[in-house]
Amino acid sequence: MRHPTILAALIATMISSTAPAADGVFKLKARSRRAAKTVAGNGFQSAIRDLKWQPSQTAVIVCDMWDLHHCLNATRRGGEMAPRMNNLLKQARRQGATIIHAPSSCMNTYKDHPARKRARAVPKSKSLPKDIGTWCYKIPAEEKGVYPLDQTDGGEDDDLEEHRRWAEKLKAMGRNPRAPWKSQTDLLEINNDDYISDNGEEVWSIMEQNKISNVIMVGVHTNMCVLGRPFGLRQMAKNGKHVVLVRDMTDTMYNPHRWPFVSHFQGTSLIIEHIEKFVCPTITSDQLLGGAPFRFKNDRRPKAVFLVAERIYNTRSTLPVLAKQLFENQLGFETTVLHAADGVHEIKGMAEAISRADLVVVSIRRRALPKKDLDALRAHLAAGKPLIGVRTASHAFDARGQGPKGHAEWPGFDAEVLGGNYHGHHPTGPTTSVVSTTARHPVLAGISGPFTSKGALYMPSPLAKGATPLLMGSIPGKKSEPVAWTNQFGKARVFYTSLGHESDFRSPQFRQLMENAVRWTTGMKSAVAARP
Repeated sequence: MRHPTILAALIATMISSTAPAADGVFKLKARSRRAAKTVAGNGFQSAIRDLKWQPSQTAVIVCDMWDLHHCLNATRRGGEMAPRMNNLLKQARRQGATIIHAPSSCMNTYKDHPARKRARAVPKSKSLPKDIGTWCYKIPAEEKGVYPLDQTDGGEDDDLEEHRRWAEKLKAMGRNPRAPWKSQTDLLEINNDDYISDNGEEVWSIMEQNKISNVIMVGVHTNMCVLGRPFGLRQMAKNGKHVVLVRDMTDTMYNPHRWPFVSHFQGTSLIIEHIEKFVCPTITSDQLLGGAPFRFKNDRRPKAVFLVAERIYNTRSTLPVLAKQLFENQLGFETTVLHAADGVHEIKGMAEAISRADLVVVSIRRRALPKKDLDALRAHLAAGKPLIGVRTASHAFDARGQGPKGHAEWPGFDAEVLGGNYHGHHPTGPTTSVVSTTARHPVLAGISGPFTSKGALYMPSPLAKGATPLLMGSIPGKKSEPVAWTNQFGKARVFYTSLGHESDFRSPQFRQLMENAVRWTTGMKSAVAARP
């Protein structure tokens, strides 16, 4: 690509790859979404599965990373992403994977390239799946869901005037402004022993000849070519290949002015979620390269990580709904919800997720975790990053010595971080009446009048000296107890509430409280205060 913005991306420092695993195996953490019951009915939970793939049995397919695109922003994002993608291809190639470059409608440019000749020389497979040479618009699994984006306008997200000038420039270059691509971007190296093909039958034959059972997909655009091409995710998945999408090495054709009216990058996340539910799992480039996953420079969405490991209050169902409806759709966060099964003292992916989080939400009960995970949480707080604790977070890491050998506890987490003093709860049964304190605090914005909770009243008093009580709860015949407060842990803002019973998530007051808590802990402007 020769656009100035793209050249700037090339000049920028590339992320260097780490050495491959000693045994040469691709060790991947594949994320998918499993059907589960939630407070809003049937829903999905994220799940991570460890994969070990032999590179010799793995192909990396590069989908439509063209030199130019009719959408200027798509051209820019492709150039920004390409250097990291090239490093991934080099690493996979070094480990012995097969690399297939698939820039659709560009084969004439490569007719004399050794990699194109290699592809054409492969004998046609005798076991070609039906329709492997055609576009695939949907697979049966997708019938169970609702497609998450309106892309009927083609998905261009350019400024209209800038797009007009871009089309004129393409025309002056002798390119068709609607389909200007002629080759793959030259930011991606093509080795002579790679393959070049945009033909589904050829790609399948290449994989059959090389005994390829695993496919790693990178490229654009997720909601169109990556899913639908004859060599795309749907065809690979429905015809029995083990396929994953590298979710940080892709982009989407989505216009934020179309439903569901979210940012372009959130639109990509919605498509990725759809893929994880109905098509195939996804991975991230750091699993091959080390470092951090790629992120577009204009993707400024904050990241929230939810840690869920308790079975009494069903937050494994309620918090993912809150993450989706409040954090993502309303506040614009990128969210990751991690679970631990009942009785399991480990939350897979916790340390890695926290290292990239802007906010951590804790709903854990009496778990002893691997030391590296608690160290990651400590590092998050030490960096001044915020935390929200829900219900059992007051005794999240106090396993009373019942955890596995070698795992760590943090019994002082309540007093040190949350600012509480949990020492039990009143019997379940009496409805807790919740009222605001006299404190003037942004977290109380829009919380008017008393409301009730079915959850047993916790006993966390006295609070730490620096904690600010915001809501008080009471039951007949007992003294009032704080049920929501803020605390300061170093430079980190902390909010905790002992609310979090399943029924609380249906309360408008509780949802307003959680929204306010997110805005205050992360420094966002209060929506209530901003209303006229």
